[in-house]
Amino acid sequence: MSDELKGHAVQSAAMRERAEAEMKALGIDEAFIGKLVDTFYARVLAHPELGPVFDARLSGRWPEHMEKMKSFWSAVAFRSGAYGGKPVQAHLGVANMSLELFPKWLGLFAATLDDIAPNEEAKAWFMATAERIARSLTLSLFYNPALDDPALKRS
Repeated sequence: MSDELKGHAVQSAAMRERAEAEMKALGIDEAFIGKLVDTFYARVLAHPELGPVFDARLSGRWPEHMEKMKSFWSAVAFRSGAYGGKPVQAHLGVANMSLELFPKWLGLFAATLDDIAPNEEAKAWFMATAERIARSLTLSLFYNPALDDPALKRS
């Protein structure tokens, strides 16, 4: 293994160790991640606007999606690199997905954290992360840079 690859492996291991220590200090473990995903998606399914969009896309595939989301949130929290999905591509072409659903998704996520997060610091960390994810997805799925072109703006 080259020195560069060894250095990268050491750096990655150090990042994972710091993330694990940070999550432990926040009271976050794999059991919490599982509870967060299970609780949140049960609420998504029950939501009058989010439920139909998610269920139409995931009908018959909910168990796989739940495992994927647990893997995703675990990889994000613990910086494990275990998640290899492509979130933007997964959300492209979802029927009836709209920009207006993202604040509802975030509100439901916040309410879930209000109910189950072990403390305010954990809630703040997960909420900030969810907001970054939502911002990234909305920019990727709905942003049209041509709309910001000053030449196209009319007074």
